Amino acid sequence: MKFIEEVVVEEFLPTFRAMMAGELRDRDRTQSEVAELLGISQSAVSKYAHGEVETNDAIATDDRVVELVDRLADGLVSGDMTRVQALVETEVLIRKLERGDLLARLHEESFPPLADHEGALDIHDPESELRTAERVRSSVRRGVRTLENISGFAALIPAVGSNLVEALPEAETIDDVAAVPGRILDIKGQATVPGDPEFGVSEHVASVLLAARDAGHDARAALNVRYDEDLVEKLEAAGYEAVEFDAEADVETAVADALAADTDADVLYQTGGFGIEPVCYILGADASAVVGTVRDIV
Repeated sequence: MKFIEEVVVEEFLPTFRAMMAGELRDRDRTQSEVAELLGISQSAVSKYAHGEVETNDAIATDDRVVELVDRLADGLVSGDMTRVQALVETEVLIRKLERGDLLARLHEESFPPLADHEGALDIHDPESELRTAERVRSSVRRGVRTLENISGFAALIPAVGSNLVEALPEAETIDDVAAVPGRILDIKGQATVPGDPEFGVSEHVASVLLAARDAGHDARAALNVRYDEDLVEKLEAAGYEAVEFDAEADVETAVADALAADTDADVLYQTGGFGIEPVCYILGADASAVVGTVRDIV
């Protein structure tokens, strides 16, 4: 009896790690950096680099494996992908290859009685909550990196700071919304990000996004920027629909009332109130879409 997990350990992992080590080295990562990114020893990296580990040609030449290795290497080197997400994406591919695919065929070769089995053997769910959460965090991370490099964005940051947020598909509370901890601030004309995106760290912008979704809007992401009449006019001139809501009313009620006439509005704004700074909230399908709106107005 041989389990498919043994095929993964004995065939897939040595091949995959050898490929990852090679791609990371090709991207000018040092041996110690490769070891840290892959969670293995430097001596293991050295063995992979010198071809001292036996690999499986069927796995090494599979287009899906090659594409994943290339994508993970790019993401890990750029910082757009965490090691957690890289692990999850790899696990998802493994699960797919186990379902009547490459790893299943290798499993049958190593344990012939499986060839006589009829029906699926898959017991894994590739659409895990962890995978979805990591993708949302990655989306916010990429969006924030882009915002940092947009000339003129810092001037749009309100006194209270900006935040770029993105919600999980079935988000219900702020704990289901990823955002920048501590908000994005304008420090001497430069947009400054205090930390990596996390879930549950944005109360205000996340609340506005959730209120819009509760009112029927299909937005998954939002960004708050300063308000002034000229900015709203610029947004509308660029083809975006903007609606006003009452800053001093309950946020859920105010946003629902504002969206009642235009459920698909791209921008929500409020003109301030007692102790409340006027702010615009840009809505979008994801963080990238929201950042795209910013590009259109700076």
